[in-house]
Amino acid sequence: MLGRGLCRISRVSARVNRHQTLPAKPLLNVKDRPPVQQEAAPILEPVYLSLTPSLKRARHDPPAEKNIAILEPTVFRHPIRRDILHLCVVHYRDSLRQGSANTKTRGEVRGSGAKIRRQKGSGKARLGDAQSPMLRGGGVAFGPKPRDFSTKLPRKVIEMGMRVALSSKLNEHKLGVMMRLYWPNGKTKFLARKIDQLGLRKTLFITGHLHKGLEQAIRNIPMVKLITIEEANVYEILKWERVVLDLKAVEYFEQKLKKENVPIVPLSLLPSEASVASEETTLPLQA
Repeated sequence: MLGRGLCRISRVSARVNRHQTLPAKPLLNVKDRPPVQQEAAPILEPVYLSLTPSLKRARHDPPAEKNIAILEPTVFRHPIRRDILHLCVVHYRDSLRQGSANTKTRGEVRGSGAKIRRQKGSGKARLGDAQSPMLRGGGVAFGPKPRDFSTKLPRKVIEMGMRVALSSKLNEHKLGVMMRLYWPNGKTKFLARKIDQLGLRKTLFITGHLHKGLEQAIRNIPMVKLITIEEANVYEILKWERVVLDLKAVEYFEQKLKKENVPIVPLSLLPSEASVASEETTLPLQA
């Protein structure tokens, strides 16, 4: 036994000495890894959009033909994400479901609890009381009950959906900006004529300040809808063919949906075409 132990110790020591005496091979083609450089964030240019003529121009309002609106690129030039739009639309439509369907179980149906016939001897199937789901007028087995169909969605996803919806309308040339949404009285006839002259049928108007005269006049005009900024959502923006905002609505969306720490090209460094446009009377809508 002692001899075997000594043999094992000698083998282990010889193996260790062999590994220690082996010459170290030089490493070939090994270079220092260069430091990782972070990609610079893309520089965005402001969005220029010609103003849409107002429904009723005030005396101090400048003409819309000679003015442009400068929009926030992080809000109105967001990459199109169809998956985000789908999530927002499903979330909104789930909240519209009432979930009021209700059926009575056998315990809620009116009637006696006595057994209809005896258990054996009649030659027929065995039955309990008259409220059995197998009988006409009985309860419903596994029927619908009142429930809440609404789903949850992160706030940041909903905000991104609003950016994508507004950007998609701008890319399709279906987005307009007015100085204000105002109408002096509640006459529907003249407002409908003005909307037809501007070609704004099938349009969703979003205002930051709801005027009572405009609300009353536009109420009975078909294929036109007026909502406030609090009622705006992704589903309504995508549903309507055109979307028209007033200046207060644009300022609200830019303040709420604007991304911070995103480099934007200053107006002085833009190309000559933009500088020529900026020399005109412009309407800066950025916060």
